[in-house]
Amino acid sequence: MSHHASPLAALYHALLSELDDWFAKARADFPGVIPCRSGCSACCHGPFDISIADILLVREGVAALPAETQSLVRERAHASAARLLKLAPDWQAPFAIADLGEDRFDAITDALAAEPCPLLDDAGNCSIYESRPLVCRMIGLGMLTDGGRTIENACPIQEDFPAYVVLPPQPFDLERFEEVEATFLEAAAAELLGTPAAAEFETTI
Repeated sequence: MSHHASPLAALYHALLSELDDWFAKARADFPGVIPCRSGCSACCHGPFDISIADILLVREGVAALPAETQSLVRERAHASAARLLKLAPDWQAPFAIADLGEDRFDAITDALAAEPCPLLDDAGNCSIYESRPLVCRMIGLGMLTDGGRTIENACPIQEDFPAYVVLPPQPFDLERFEEVEATFLEAAAAELLGTPAAAEFETTI
């Protein structure tokens, strides 16, 4: 079956590149301090929530992979889904996290915390790195928003790096970013689920 690229996915990717630029600036400001790199998969284990726009982006990334790699990713995804559904046999399509509830999803996340993301290859590299979801671009750096919010660094191994663990949150205008993101969520919901009212839809990889 042929895949038609979504212009919306490309526009959403451009928005996410602002997070990449934010991360790159921190790297430049604190050379050698931030250990995040290709092949470090410490934060790529256990189920995590992704938005409706992320689904669109991940779909595009998988569709661009060579056929053999796509098959491997799908095999891993099916195995991952089977492990998850063993813990939540009543969970049904479209697999909205809201249908499970946050407490139950958190319990499942804890139970499967050691499971690698199905998009990781055998060397620990992300198969769709350029199309990875929003959350994957924020983990590894604390954020101080223009609105005064502080989002802590969620890197699970930061304690192993003395200069890194004390790195202060880096400034980013998340409030403006989220306003733009909201328009993408509505558009992606209309494209994938048929209604912009489903903009809050979240699922997991």
